[in-house]
Amino acid sequence: MNPKISDFGLARIFQETVDMANTQRVVGTLGYMSPEYAMSGVFSEKSDVFSFGVLIIEIVSGKKNSNFHYYEQNLSLVAYAWQLWSEGKGVEFVDEAMGGSYVALEAIRCIHVGLLCVQDHTTDRPSMHGRCNFHAQ
Repeated sequence: MNPKISDFGLARIFQETVDMANTQRVVGTLGYMSPEYAMSGVFSEKSDVFSFGVLIIEIVSGKKNSNFHYYEQNLSLVAYAWQLWSEGKGVEFVDEAMGGSYVALEAIRCIHVGLLCVQDHTTDRPSMHGRCNFHAQ
């Protein structure tokens, strides 16, 4: 797997004094772009949080977001992660290649962090500053 690490840090390129900025042209890799950036060119540090969340979800699942489709439901990898999470089946999302060589609670925590990062609304996403205070369910 070759995650698109170069997509991170877009907000720092523009060093704005405001919390959000707008670009004339959307650049980046589809599947890693936050909804607000992909649809309107508006980005912030929370856009980078979204990209980070996609990367976490890819690492835990062992699948790429860009070419994942869940059977006939046409779910993206992120949507599939949300579905399993809401059904209480988060452990089923872990890469099968891991076998039993992981701690389930740690995998659930990683999925939880990834899903917190890919919230649709920027205000719902955690900050990358400091320490995250949450508890895995």
